[in-house]
Amino acid sequence: MYIGDYLGRRELYTPNKLAIIDAGKSPELRLIYREFNDRANRLAKWLQSEAGIGKGDRVAILARDGVEHLDCFFACGKIGAIHTALNWRLHWRELAYLIEMTTPTVLIYSDDFKDSVEALAEDISGTDHDIDYYLHIEGDGIPGSLHFETILQHSSPDPILCETLELEDTACLLFTGGTTGLPKGAMISHRMICWNAFNTVIHDVTHNDIYLCVFPLFHAGGLFAYVSSQVIFGNTTILTRQFDPEQVLKLIAREQVTIFAGVPTMYQMMMQSPGFDDADMSSLRFCTSGGAPLPVPVIEHYIERKGIKFKQGFGMTEFGPGLFALAPEDAIRKAGSIGRPNYFVDVRVVDENNNPLGPNEVGELVIKGPSRCSGYYNNPEATAAVIDEEGWFHTGDLMYFDDDYCFYVVDRKKDMFISGGENIYPNEIENALYRFPGVHMCAVVGLPHERWGEVGAACVVMQPGARATEDEILTYLKDNLAAYKVPKSVVFMDALPMSSMGKILKRELREQLVEG
Repeated sequence: MYIGDYLGRRELYTPNKLAIIDAGKSPELRLIYREFNDRANRLAKWLQSEAGIGKGDRVAILARDGVEHLDCFFACGKIGAIHTALNWRLHWRELAYLIEMTTPTVLIYSDDFKDSVEALAEDISGTDHDIDYYLHIEGDGIPGSLHFETILQHSSPDPILCETLELEDTACLLFTGGTTGLPKGAMISHRMICWNAFNTVIHDVTHNDIYLCVFPLFHAGGLFAYVSSQVIFGNTTILTRQFDPEQVLKLIAREQVTIFAGVPTMYQMMMQSPGFDDADMSSLRFCTSGGAPLPVPVIEHYIERKGIKFKQGFGMTEFGPGLFALAPEDAIRKAGSIGRPNYFVDVRVVDENNNPLGPNEVGELVIKGPSRCSGYYNNPEATAAVIDEEGWFHTGDLMYFDDDYCFYVVDRKKDMFISGGENIYPNEIENALYRFPGVHMCAVVGLPHERWGEVGAACVVMQPGARATEDEILTYLKDNLAAYKVPKSVVFMDALPMSSMGKILKRELREQLVEG
């Protein structure tokens, strides 16, 4: 049976192909598919026979990127359990909320988060959502913990399967919405994984690609954008403990990486890395950028200096995650576009009454297709709020498409603000800011104002050695935007608050400015 046992099927085809390079380990860990599948079988056997984990039970992991995430994911698939990946950026009290919501029996954790796990264990001890087993990846662990590698060494490597597993069963829970409220657990089914692989194949992955993953594996971008498809294809994936621009440049050259994906801030950080000028990136077939539009000056810099072909992507935890892709040949001509929908994705742009809009009309993006999640775990109200009666998923993204059916993100509904009765889309202002000489990163947020309701504030990080004044930037924006769109202030910062995916946290920025 192939459902859930992705590694078992892959070992059958290419047992000696290099599967994983865990560059976060010292020394690095290299696994062929036979070894990779062996680890998953051993963990699955322990989970089932010793921890009593069965179909539908949750196994949680709180760890930096490493092969243990994939061990857990593929082991859960073999026994029909639900891989539950926790965001390590969260406070332990927030993690306690997720533990209460999902009630995992086992928690795997890395030493970075030992203190949080200890506080968490004490807080939930004796409650209805008590955790029975704690497995530590390195270090000594909290009292009573079992060592992850020791578990693997003493478990049986015999194949193990859940014969009753179906495509609609949940494979894992990924949490979303934590920056705007309490996190919701998107239920990722085995069906969703398969259809995402189809879309990834059409996105131009081949049987010989080497992918460098720098996204956190508790995100859809880390676990599913390419990694799961790489396994299905029998390709090699490189893992890093966390994003490090200098390490990334060295790995691309040394391992002859063919596909790399990041968010715009990562590409900007790589440009600023001391090793960028001498870095050999010639092995890359293409790079994918997602999370936000990649500034044209960044695209041009990579094309000119490294000959890189860029694909702009767009996705979300609940759908895919791959939804749109912009072909490399359109990177400049259609700059700012996320491209066209992936093959097995239906999309519409609708007005506030859910009526479809035509070209160049701004509305909300709604999506339908087989790569959608099954809803939010134990939260039917949140599920009903985003999926309408016709089955369309409402994204909250404001978009339009042009006459070539290329789509453009205007902004998130939650990021848009109203000033003097006019809708202000920060993304449009940020695109203009990125054309100002010396701007490295920027974000525009709306702040309360007695007269206008809200006014814009531009938060700007300049490139090393670059200088500008507030008046210079505001004058530039007045020369390029309608007057009502120009922010009322510019705040220069050393850095912007970032999520683990490298996305700018605008809510935190807004709070900083209001409180300051």
